[in-house]
Amino acid sequence: MQYDFARGEILLIDKPQGWTSFDIVSKVRNLISKLHGKRIKVGHAGTLDPMATGLLILATGRKTKMINQLQGLDKEYIATIRLGAITPSYDAETEIEQYFSVDHITAEKVEQAALSFLGKQQQVPPKYSAKKIKGKKAYNLARQGKDFQMQAVEVEYKEIKILSLSLPDEVVIRLVVSKGTYIRSFAFDLGQKLESGAYLTGLRRTRIGNYHVDNAMTIEQFQQLIESLKN
Repeated sequence: MQYDFARGEILLIDKPQGWTSFDIVSKVRNLISKLHGKRIKVGHAGTLDPMATGLLILATGRKTKMINQLQGLDKEYIATIRLGAITPSYDAETEIEQYFSVDHITAEKVEQAALSFLGKQQQVPPKYSAKKIKGKKAYNLARQGKDFQMQAVEVEYKEIKILSLSLPDEVVIRLVVSKGTYIRSFAFDLGQKLESGAYLTGLRRTRIGNYHVDNAMTIEQFQQLIESLKN
């Protein structure tokens, strides 16, 4: 297969845990810029948190103009949620700040609570997010202990399916959602509905529009591809 990164390519990368989306963009930009002998523009179509894994769409060269269009596509996730506790970031990146009883939780209650999100909803993004508050990223303000409020935004849950349930405290759910939906906020909101608290312990993005993670390269495979193109 022929690649022209300067003219523009759409790259599907399977992001590993621990990498930021910017880490991936920076690595890919460095590799292809060295290959071409000049700086090549690279951008991504939708951030994944460092804890999350899965599909990250990158656009290079002239195809970076497609990023806004790609960002607007529906996204599919597999979320692992722990019931019975909450954290400030709504995920496992921060320490548990409060525990709750899970004695009352049943499979039926979990399913009813999860499916009640289907359709358009008002969702409050996490304070530990890249949302801007008066020009400053919310997570920086949160880490500084600043007092501020996040504004709710409209999102849409298009599909919700419970894949596995390990009572009393773990559920794995597949979700198809609109642009701008925070799965961490879904986990927190699910906990509120169950009167138990909840936070995200694992997240994998499996699809963006018609682009599927099964067709994505690992960063190691992309490096091997670049090496093969040098020959």
